[in-house]
Amino acid sequence: MTDAAVPARIGVLGGGRMGAGISHAFLVSGSEQVTVVEINDAAAAAAAERVTSDLASSLDRGKISGSLADWTPRLAVSTDYGVFADCQLVVEAVPEKWEIKVSSLQQAEAQLAPDAWLATNTSSISVTQLGEQLKRPERFCGMHFFNPVPASKLVEVVLAAQTSDELTRLARSWVGGLGKTPVVVNDAPGFASSRLGVAIGLEAIRMVEEGVASAEDIDNAMVLGYKFPIGPLALTDIVGLDVRLGIAEYLHATLGERFEPPQLMRDMVSRGELGRKTGKGFYNYE
Repeated sequence: MTDAAVPARIGVLGGGRMGAGISHAFLVSGSEQVTVVEINDAAAAAAAERVTSDLASSLDRGKISGSLADWTPRLAVSTDYGVFADCQLVVEAVPEKWEIKVSSLQQAEAQLAPDAWLATNTSSISVTQLGEQLKRPERFCGMHFFNPVPASKLVEVVLAAQTSDELTRLARSWVGGLGKTPVVVNDAPGFASSRLGVAIGLEAIRMVEEGVASAEDIDNAMVLGYKFPIGPLALTDIVGLDVRLGIAEYLHATLGERFEPPQLMRDMVSRGELGRKTGKGFYNYE
């Protein structure tokens, strides 16, 4: 495998919104085969539908050529970790829970060839600590993609204490092969992007909680005044309040009181107001 392009055979562990986006990114960037592993048949079918929908959208917009029938044979879905045996790289994108991450990564690693690589899409969990649970931590790093993956130009490459220099070089080149820009950071709570992004988002939520301004006016202040492409509250709706709450709780535990989640955030999650995926967050999407 060279570093001139993305690997030919990719595995993606988890086919939710992020996993489907990662699968789409590798497919349209030249990977010959992308295999998604999910927890059961229903989840696998849903993952296939997500990736197929993304491919159809890319075809409609002229981002890729041909027909859907030209692309779908390069996508496979399964519930068997054994399909990873032929993959050169597996990217894990399961829910942001320590126990799930560790179990999934260990099962994937057990199937990989000795020269294959493994990466996690975690947005906050320590990559070094995850690597400590693996047998070949030097072949493991973080590749933190951003939502929506097809449109985002950034991938945060997170180096664990054990990550080899070769993998660091390869990860940067793979991100370039995806048409995205790598930002390389050493492992630390929240890395660079989540730590800064969550800090701004939490303060924006506190401002709503305190009645400083409406969500729309706070977002407009950052978009128009600071040239943010999207306001921090609208972005929280896209990411999901439940996802951001989990990250905030982790950062609160590791970095201290400045990351304590506002009560408003907890209340909204309890009410099921998670953002776009539920139709309501700081904005109404119904």
